[in-house]
Amino acid sequence: PKEIEVKNSVLIPKTTYKIVGTNPERHDATDKVTGKAQYGADISLPGMLYGKIIRSPYAHAKIRSIDISEAQNSPDVKSVVTASDFPQQSPVAQIPELGKSITQNVMAADRVFYKGHAVAAVSATSLQAAEEATNLIKIDYEILDPVITVEDAIKEDAPKLHPHWKDDPSDPLVSGNIASHLQFKFGDPKSGFQNSDLVIEREFRTKSVHQGYIEPHNATAWWTPEGRLTIWCSSQGQFGVRDNTANVLGIPNSSVQVIPMEIGGGFGGKNPIYLEPIAAMLAKKSGYPVKMTMSRSEIIEATGPTSGSYCKVKIGTTKEGKITAAKASLYFEAGAFPGAPIAGASAAIFSPYNIENIQIDGYDVVNNKPKTAAYRAPGAPIAMFSVETLMEEIARELNLNSMEFRLLNVAVEGDRRADGLINGVIGAKEVMEAVIHHSHYNSPLTKSNQGRGVSMGFCRNNTGMASAIANVISDGRVSLVEGSVDIGGSRTAAAQMFAEVLGIPVEDVIPKVGDTDSIGFTSNTGGSSVAYKTGWAVFEAAKDVKRQLVERAAKLWDSNIKDIEYKDGILEHKSDSELKLTFSQISKLLPETGGPVVGRANLNPAGSGGSYAANIIDVEVDPETGKVEILKITAFQDAGTAIYPVHVEGQIQGGTAQGIGWALNEEYFMGSDGNVVNTSLLDYRMPTSLDLPMINTEIIEVPNPNHPYGVRGVGEANIVPPLAALSNAILDATGVQIRNLPMNPQNVISSLKSN
Repeated sequence: PKEIEVKNSVLIPKTTYKIVGTNPERHDATDKVTGKAQYGADISLPGMLYGKIIRSPYAHAKIRSIDISEAQNSPDVKSVVTASDFPQQSPVAQIPELGKSITQNVMAADRVFYKGHAVAAVSATSLQAAEEATNLIKIDYEILDPVITVEDAIKEDAPKLHPHWKDDPSDPLVSGNIASHLQFKFGDPKSGFQNSDLVIEREFRTKSVHQGYIEPHNATAWWTPEGRLTIWCSSQGQFGVRDNTANVLGIPNSSVQVIPMEIGGGFGGKNPIYLEPIAAMLAKKSGYPVKMTMSRSEIIEATGPTSGSYCKVKIGTTKEGKITAAKASLYFEAGAFPGAPIAGASAAIFSPYNIENIQIDGYDVVNNKPKTAAYRAPGAPIAMFSVETLMEEIARELNLNSMEFRLLNVAVEGDRRADGLINGVIGAKEVMEAVIHHSHYNSPLTKSNQGRGVSMGFCRNNTGMASAIANVISDGRVSLVEGSVDIGGSRTAAAQMFAEVLGIPVEDVIPKVGDTDSIGFTSNTGGSSVAYKTGWAVFEAAKDVKRQLVERAAKLWDSNIKDIEYKDGILEHKSDSELKLTFSQISKLLPETGGPVVGRANLNPAGSGGSYAANIIDVEVDPETGKVEILKITAFQDAGTAIYPVHVEGQIQGGTAQGIGWALNEEYFMGSDGNVVNTSLLDYRMPTSLDLPMINTEIIEVPNPNHPYGVRGVGEANIVPPLAALSNAILDATGVQIRNLPMNPQNVISSLKSN
């Protein structure tokens, strides 16, 4: 990564904000609570068929043959699709995310790599008929031994998932099921450890966990007679769906229009494509629109969870508590095809601290599970769980206050991060100080089996291309079309940033998410990037509107544009106070001053900057049952500037809840044959409101000077701290530290007994 130099800050002083930082009603609130909002599964088209997928019952097997004849002869079945219907791209050894792996993850060609892997699909006149027709397709498998865990996958005698892969002659560590090796190293770690007074190395293991979004994956596809494809779906990026679907189908992306529907959660799991190309091919072969929706079992078995992992971390310090060296080896499961989040993990792992000697080795390891997908701060929770539990152990060994030890080593502006990036303005120190001075941190616990844990968290945050179009309406309102799918209230945040520039009420902005034909390319809603990139796009679009309105006023008053001032929604002549027009007034005059006013922006801004977070969590551990009851939570996060504070708070609370589930309950419970046993939400145990106390939030604001409103991403860093904070709280309550997740009652009891 390149260092981003900010020569001239674009930051607008917060003292001038009138709309940014307030809490207006969400623009989509009424539609959501009344049921008017349209989700992907609500689509109904004339003559629409229903599609279902035939999935592999085995975790690893060769496909000997597929007999579709009986299904094709069924009067209710209108089309059948197998991998042979898709153009197969040449395999390229060990390069993640090329066309072959995307296509084969959508539908298996000659081998299945996980239970639930799509093998064939049918469309029929009703959903029941489609489900029954799946039994008419006969598939002959040669069952192979599965490789289930990352540790099994890296053994020398492990079955090789992709036999065509060749070892990398430039890196002997890339062989077998290791798809790639990423290393970051600076300073002299060996010397750093030699100069340490204390060196501790520990091993950590985590399980696969799912994002747990409530709305299932869905897609409806319909071709025009001219051969153009329209897809309705719920995803985190209509342009990503368009481009990837076109790639799988072997057609130009200009031949695909994707209409984004409302989305009922994603957390990274709705970035990949699963159903869209299959629905499209079924529709093409049948001549009718086809709708497909996954069941919950299909979602857990066949869509991307985050990685299970094996990590080894070593930290050396002086006796005073100064970190002298750190080393980490991160082995992450990628699932069937490469793409584990080792880059995000490497960026996060030591990021809160200034360490002069570091080595990080990340390994992308394939195994017989669904291909991993992003999950809220991809890689960071796993990596920082390892470091933050180890930091707690070191603090206790040195008899130091836990947070003061962290603050002694805090990273600040100008320090080099583990992945090589030089820190700009960051809020790690401010977050740590907020924790140390908080009443929760300094209040006493009341029982002997209660404990308190703390942890830091981090997400590097992304940016990307973004577009916005603003149409001024004659009644003084504005239609604002942007390209970012709205998962967490981003339409309202965008409207706030737009309205701030023009000094108009946020209620007078009508924000909408455009389809791929009506708005310029915008990268996916992910990486906590939307408020940054789309916020900047609407800021520039509003400035474009403002510039044009000044020109119109100058024309009306026969003046030079330099004589016109626009402030707080009012145009005024600098030397004649009688000449004055409100935004609403000039909107009515657009036809006679030159026609419509349309503001636009398209950009790809750099400098998104990372976010730091922290948790204080109190627990009570039942020594007889191993149950961990959470008593109190305070979650801290640097938001840069909280554009929409109530939703920043909601993001912090939501991420914290998911991190708690990851830490205490959630896991893919795998059978010895590689099958996921807990494929329903009855058995895949996510926390509900009944399992958690109120999550108290503290928003810290260290504005990002790279953005006009000081924005940092707020959607992801908050999931990171709960994992280690809970392990550290259990340590405080019991004297036993747990390094394997989840810390469910069985694990807690086993750890207490073994210690």
